[in-house]
Amino acid sequence: MKILITDPIEESCVNILKSEGFTVDLKPGITKDEIKRIINDYVALIVRSGTRVTADIINEAKNLKIIGRAGAGVDNIDVDAATRRGIIVMNTPGGNTISTAEHTMSLILALARNIPQACEDLKSGNWNRKKFIGVELYGKTIGIIGLGRIGREVAIRCKAFGMNVIGYDPVVSSEVARKFGVELVAELDEIYRRSDFITVHVPLNEETRGMIGKNELLKCKRGVRIINCARGGIIDEMALLEAIESGHVAGAALDVFSEEPPPKDHPLIKHPKVIVTPHLGAATEEAQEKVAVQIAQQIVDALKERAIVGAVNAEILQLAMNEVIKPYLLLAEKIGLFQAQILKGKVKSVTGIFVGEMLKNSSQILISAFLKGMLNYLMSEPVNYINAPVIAREIGLSVSEKVSDDSGNYTHLLRFEVKTDKETKTVSGTVFGNNDIRIVGVDEFHFEFKPEGILIVYSNIDKPGMLASVSSILARSEINIAGLSLGRYGVGQKALTVMSVDNEIPQNVLREISSIDGIFDVKIVKL
Repeated sequence: MKILITDPIEESCVNILKSEGFTVDLKPGITKDEIKRIINDYVALIVRSGTRVTADIINEAKNLKIIGRAGAGVDNIDVDAATRRGIIVMNTPGGNTISTAEHTMSLILALARNIPQACEDLKSGNWNRKKFIGVELYGKTIGIIGLGRIGREVAIRCKAFGMNVIGYDPVVSSEVARKFGVELVAELDEIYRRSDFITVHVPLNEETRGMIGKNELLKCKRGVRIINCARGGIIDEMALLEAIESGHVAGAALDVFSEEPPPKDHPLIKHPKVIVTPHLGAATEEAQEKVAVQIAQQIVDALKERAIVGAVNAEILQLAMNEVIKPYLLLAEKIGLFQAQILKGKVKSVTGIFVGEMLKNSSQILISAFLKGMLNYLMSEPVNYINAPVIAREIGLSVSEKVSDDSGNYTHLLRFEVKTDKETKTVSGTVFGNNDIRIVGVDEFHFEFKPEGILIVYSNIDKPGMLASVSSILARSEINIAGLSLGRYGVGQKALTVMSVDNEIPQNVLREISSIDGIFDVKIVKL
């Protein structure tokens, strides 16, 4: 059996595959057209980030069984196309955890002691000891935003330096945090108020984009130091620059930028109180070696039918070919993504409730699909159908299932109840026809809407003029309404509105809608 590798990779990967009896063709830099021409000869394809494995390549791969990504993401692989062809897609999540955690610590130490600046100054022929006086880590408080694998490893290392570690994460439980020596706080404002150092380890999404901006920086202690080895865009770079120049922020260390590579004249790069590195979090020999060995071992085990590890789609290969189950998987994932964007507070538990024999028999994969949708939005690490239940257990999230006969006149109905420390939210959905997925209930409100596109979701008092007020604001902003769903208890009582729109909603428009008397809990949801 032949395996094709189309990106540069460590020799250890090739050696493992050959030692197991496979023929390996290493062709880094091969063109897309050439891959399409030869791919039919191979049972496995290994890539890194350089090769884009598109649907047209996959459709030429009549004998391909596995596509392996030596790295955490699979954004350069058309997973849907591979699943439809019955091809396993696997990655190596966690391979860069230690390297990124260590890089974070390197930046924390360099920031505390002004190491790059002192080094450059000394090499210029100067000897300015007083100019570069730093601070100790011992006894200082570090706030970690995001307690996934990397955040937890950073916490362990900070404890070793004698730091007081506090953390915020919307899904990790206090019990799990305590295992890593972290005091879990309920609100981000407490991180800002108490921390001498702040490091972020969250995914970049609509909720986290610009999450540390001008207002948040003003809430921080004077003299705070900021570190970002996660994703560019989480910290508002211009707000950070302003806070540094005012003296409110003592300095920053950045491995990532909102635009990469950043402009050469980027003011943060040139600033003497900012340490920068070119996205080196995973750039260690050990991390690169680790993922190379890991993907080789995973592919060998799968091809020799020993085990399937690290697959992002393996459990749904059979179900994905079943046109009856497939839309329910998509529906469950969409409900999870919807819940993640409307919930208040820290997630404590998830309960899947299933109506209809077909859904009862597929409950485990449907719960995995829901968790995938919810956790991928809330967490920084990749979540898939395989690892979603494992990650849920790791973060202390209680997951259960029930069967029900309360169908609401639907033959098959999915219902997911999520409890947080502030509320309980239930969302229900079904499929009309073969693949028309719909959300048909939120809490006690019954209506139908397609879980797709950009939605404005808000609660309101059911009285004349509410819809007209919102519509007029959107009209003035040239935002077109594509669909509307209303649920209510009764005239003059609480109602819920879900409005589909064709355009992005600027923050000033969102604030204007939120200021309408009788409208509250306004959310923008992207599905």
